[in-house]
Amino acid sequence: MWGAPFSAQSRKLLLLGSGELGKEVIIEAQRLGVETVAVDRYSNAPAMGVAHRSHVIDMLDAESLKALIRLEKPDVIVPEIEAIATQALVELEEEGFVVIPTARAARLTMDREGIRRLAAEELGLPTADYRFADSLEELRQAVSELGTPCVVKPIMSSSGKGQSVCRKPEDAEDCWNQALDGARAKGTRVIVEAFVTFESEITLLTVRSVEGTIFCPPIGHIQKDGDYVESWQPHNMSASQLAEAQFIAKAVTDELGGLGIFGVELFLTDQGVLFSEVSPRPHDTGMVTMATQDLSQFALHVRSILGFPVQSVNLLTPGASATLKAIGNGQAFAITGLGEALSLPRTQVRVFGKPEVRPGRRMAITLSAAENVENARTTAKQAASMLKVEVYEDEQ
Repeated sequence: MWGAPFSAQSRKLLLLGSGELGKEVIIEAQRLGVETVAVDRYSNAPAMGVAHRSHVIDMLDAESLKALIRLEKPDVIVPEIEAIATQALVELEEEGFVVIPTARAARLTMDREGIRRLAAEELGLPTADYRFADSLEELRQAVSELGTPCVVKPIMSSSGKGQSVCRKPEDAEDCWNQALDGARAKGTRVIVEAFVTFESEITLLTVRSVEGTIFCPPIGHIQKDGDYVESWQPHNMSASQLAEAQFIAKAVTDELGGLGIFGVELFLTDQGVLFSEVSPRPHDTGMVTMATQDLSQFALHVRSILGFPVQSVNLLTPGASATLKAIGNGQAFAITGLGEALSLPRTQVRVFGKPEVRPGRRMAITLSAAENVENARTTAKQAASMLKVEVYEDEQ
């Protein structure tokens, strides 16, 4: 049964977190006639502009979250960010609500400790050496054990917030403070990782549908301050590296279970492939698939979570994405250079429509296709360089 939105026979998708990734999820769901509800902690989030309706709540407030979901009664609950009261999702799933991919997967992957312990300690997958710390003193001890440089991250954050490299023992206090400032939930626990010397880092988009598991061609990416600045597809890998990456991705996603797309982050090193993180939802680096694949990661996610078959995914062309980051602060701003960027061959721009800028906030991306990855990367970066975020002192 598949009725029109707002009818008694409608299928309803409720999105928790309404950023640029969620916006594309909502668009794909509406293409299939799904009634959509966007939820976030602030008004006018990107996905709210395209959803049938929206709500603003503190998603870390378990009671508010449960009350809203019981009111809306969605067919599927789709978490899109980390800062959610995951225990509330567990309780809602026990009541009969469907959480994507599962409440357990959402809980484990919303914090770095849960997923790292699952991958390394339960599944025995290769990862960087790591420690956890609940205080500055414990962080200093972890740095001493792992050596410098090492990477310090909050247990829960997104887009690289709070992540830093501890280059010498004296940096530990600054890294501790950065982690606390960038954390997306209350608490002081951090993860400390040994610095990995890698050839490259990739995202392997892994799709779990009613027909089993398939993989998108690997996506290469570059991060700065823990947040991606460009990505490309396909990333060049040997057959043995690809087989190892797919083995790790399938092991992790099989354990997490459920349906949907998973962004599995991996390091390619001279010692083999190492697991880094996994997101049980579309991945920021995977936005490149809007220019490269017959089905974008968002279309794959929606098809899978609605229980439709996903038999294959095809790479139509090499492509790349590059980001536009804000520098200033404020609500009075404009993005310029769109005409220049769109004049480049086989190039698209996605402006997210965020209502406010702050330093480092991702406001748009460019997408370029070409006959090879190198040319696509060059064009996407050129297009991104033409875009600017101009911030005005006074509201007009």
